[in-house]
Amino acid sequence: MVNNNGHILKEIDVSLSVNNRGFNYGDAVFETIKVSHSKILFWEDHYFRLMASMRILRMEIPMNFTLEFLENEILKLVEANSQLQQSIRVKLVVFRESEGLYTPNTNNISYLISSKTLNDNFYQFNDNTYRVDLYKDHYLSPSLLSTLKSNNRLINVIGGIFAKENRLDNCLLLNTNKNVVEALNSNIFLVKGVHIKTPPLSDGCIKGIMRKQLIEIIKLIPEYTIEEASISPFELQQADELFLTNVIFGIQPISNYRKKQFSTGFSKSLLAKLNVKVRLA
Repeated sequence: MVNNNGHILKEIDVSLSVNNRGFNYGDAVFETIKVSHSKILFWEDHYFRLMASMRILRMEIPMNFTLEFLENEILKLVEANSQLQQSIRVKLVVFRESEGLYTPNTNNISYLISSKTLNDNFYQFNDNTYRVDLYKDHYLSPSLLSTLKSNNRLINVIGGIFAKENRLDNCLLLNTNKNVVEALNSNIFLVKGVHIKTPPLSDGCIKGIMRKQLIEIIKLIPEYTIEEASISPFELQQADELFLTNVIFGIQPISNYRKKQFSTGFSKSLLAKLNVKVRLA
């Protein structure tokens, strides 16, 4: 079942116009959200990021598109799918209505919410081998639009195929300044001694919800410092640890970048602090 503009429907009964602007022009934004036992994790952060993204894309935000309204729409779908006592991945897509060409006829929006069951209630530490390399066929633009969760994701799709063809678990994306920006599906953090770096939004990385949560946690650890600063590819092999973050898997340590192997001590301890924050929220 999915939630299509407030209507709970079977997936097979949902139809989108062939003129859908999200499909034709990438005129859509989305949020990927984790819900655990009917609790939407970091919901306020997701909501305000969605509102900011819609404003940047000049979408008309309906008066009823409140924090409480969208929360209820998500939980309505969770209940319809009998997932109230499970952990699930929710995708909320907002797209502009119109049959116009590049210039829309109207600025009204529609939304679609779908869900998928996950295995773990809390974030688990994965210490399996996890190999990454740089993807250099195409580059991200260090601009505001690159920070949005839009459905303009061609570089991620092609990079994913490149990773599969080269037996990699993920790829690291570069911007046009040749700085490391993020992975295909996650933000990146670099640990060197007691100093931690993550690329700034001005480099073009996604404004990740988990990125924000972990920056807040790290700032509370007195023996470590955190900096939002550009990361050059040369720094990767000098790092003690590299790890990736998103709201679905939490923290994923990188074990290998080319011939370099990394430790995982800090990311493991950070994951424990993250789970404490989730439990107490």
